[in-house]
Amino acid sequence: MILRSMLFIPADSEKKLSKADGVEADALIFDLEDSVAAPRKQTGREMINEFMSARAQADRKTKFYVRINPLESDAPLRDLAGIMSGKPDGIMVPKTSGPHDVDLISKYLDVLEIEHGTEAGSTKIIAITGESSAGVLSFGEYAKAKLPRMVGMSWGPWDLAADVGAAGNRHEDGSYEYTYRMAMSLSLLGAKAAGVQAIDTAFTEFKDSEGLLKWCKMIRREGWTGKLAIHPAQVPIIHEGFRPSDEEAAHAKRVIAAFANDNEGVASLDGVMLDLPHLKQARNILALRGENPN
Repeated sequence: MILRSMLFIPADSEKKLSKADGVEADALIFDLEDSVAAPRKQTGREMINEFMSARAQADRKTKFYVRINPLESDAPLRDLAGIMSGKPDGIMVPKTSGPHDVDLISKYLDVLEIEHGTEAGSTKIIAITGESSAGVLSFGEYAKAKLPRMVGMSWGPWDLAADVGAAGNRHEDGSYEYTYRMAMSLSLLGAKAAGVQAIDTAFTEFKDSEGLLKWCKMIRREGWTGKLAIHPAQVPIIHEGFRPSDEEAAHAKRVIAAFANDNEGVASLDGVMLDLPHLKQARNILALRGENPN
């Protein structure tokens, strides 16, 4: 399943949790990291564990992910121990500096799934890899690592700016400065090389609907297939931005049909030679529309 939208919800917010069932995001991310103050971490664990436990996985309309705290203390293990009986669909791991961080969380999950009677390997992982200089420089390592739980990668320009000691990360016109645009591109390439979903960071100007839509359409053409959200109003805009047009879908179906009539690795359509990358692209377009690509 492609997760086009993933909405952050503070784990300790009773008000926002009470509205979570009405959100049509592809995934909800119950946040135990940045949006929860240190004295409230345990409260947040208990609240989201209760929320998830009351909703059987088979009955959930959306995926439940939990963003745990960074691997700098025992907080991540406390997070996992406090929420795994609620059977989250996945874990978001922030500030990862390489595949070894994802592998460590995976090993914790191996044990906790047994403890709570959860199907082995069913709890997936999304890694936020581009939040530090070490994380950005490690993108290529994921292609060689064996991380069967990992299904997505994202990045974070604000934590990255703090890590390198920058005064900011954007030009006056709002575009990313070179270092951050490079980090974004490496995140995309790293995800594709690892065979997982590339999920863009949050669009913080949550009232700028036009800007968000324009951005989503642009990055979808680059190869991104999902985006983090910080406000429920952003969800339908993200879905619209990532939805290929009817014309694109129609052409994609014709490309797939052209290959269906030929047993070789090439085909032709309207006088244009096509090869397997064209077929893969066509299938990706239909998958983003929620249609059967085969």
